[in-house]
Amino acid sequence: MASGRGLGSRSEEPLADDSADLAQRLDALVRARLGGERALGLARVSAGATQEIWRFAMAADGAEIPLILRRAPGGTRVSESAVGLETEAALIEAAGARGVPVPPVRHVLGPEDGLGRGFIMGFVDGETLGGRIARGEALAATRVFLARQCGEILARLHTMDPDEFPNLRRATPADLVAQYRDIYRDTGWPRPVFELAFRWLGDHCPPPPDEPRLVHGDFRNGNLMVGEEGVRAVLDWEIAHVADPMEDLGWICVGSWRFGVDDKPVGGFGLREDLWAGYEAAGGAPVRREHARWWEVFGSLRWGVMCSGMAGTFRTVDPNVERAVIARRASETEVDLMRLLAA
Repeated sequence: MASGRGLGSRSEEPLADDSADLAQRLDALVRARLGGERALGLARVSAGATQEIWRFAMAADGAEIPLILRRAPGGTRVSESAVGLETEAALIEAAGARGVPVPPVRHVLGPEDGLGRGFIMGFVDGETLGGRIARGEALAATRVFLARQCGEILARLHTMDPDEFPNLRRATPADLVAQYRDIYRDTGWPRPVFELAFRWLGDHCPPPPDEPRLVHGDFRNGNLMVGEEGVRAVLDWEIAHVADPMEDLGWICVGSWRFGVDDKPVGGFGLREDLWAGYEAAGGAPVRREHARWWEVFGSLRWGVMCSGMAGTFRTVDPNVERAVIARRASETEVDLMRLLAA
């Protein structure tokens, strides 16, 4: 993520023996495509539940330039829910052109590179660990304005032209409720709180937006690279789609992204009113409070369904410890949903 989701904050895995071919091919790409002399210090970053993230340096003109390789698992396995790494790279570039802080894309992998599907981007230094952003002393002064800044960034993000990405999924609020109801039923694990939330969402569902916009889909604390001056890069564009822009404003307020700071609903660092004020001041549409609440309930349920589904994935196709840890968080969302529905 810049990046790569918390670089400098996440641990890195030593290069495994079976990754020697990856290192050789990356070294060749650096010379052929990026104008460098060689690749150095390739290491897997222990972040990212759906994509591989590798950090390395490119030696060039006596300097070592830090870079990130974001790649499909094994180079070829692609998630059905993701937009595709080539599209993700294009989204990042388009967002940057709209003034959204993003890591620079240096190269999109092609078949001739022999590395599979993915792209290389510049490394952006900063903090992505949500707990440190929400509670760490180093960012105490930043938290004062961070929620408003997030609103301003989302307003710029929502000016991106959906027609530039015709392959992105388009979904109404009702479509998304139906999608996650189906995913929930497929888990085979009844949860009464989820059932209640689905009923509430159906009873209060907003109409399709007059102007569907390109939404990030995962704009939250944990997917933002933050420094003292605020957001340095928006990461993880893999589930972008075209929908109601209020979806992004509700998602960042989901309780799981507050990291224990429950009195600051925006990512554990700010207030909803500041988020909305920044959004409207930067040209975003007026925020309808009842719709924002609906999207926060939807986001909490969506994350709960995603967590509960991780258990089956862990037991079958991907016994990754991160999936097991996420699966246990479904119960947190049940508590959040009860609080929201009782408000």
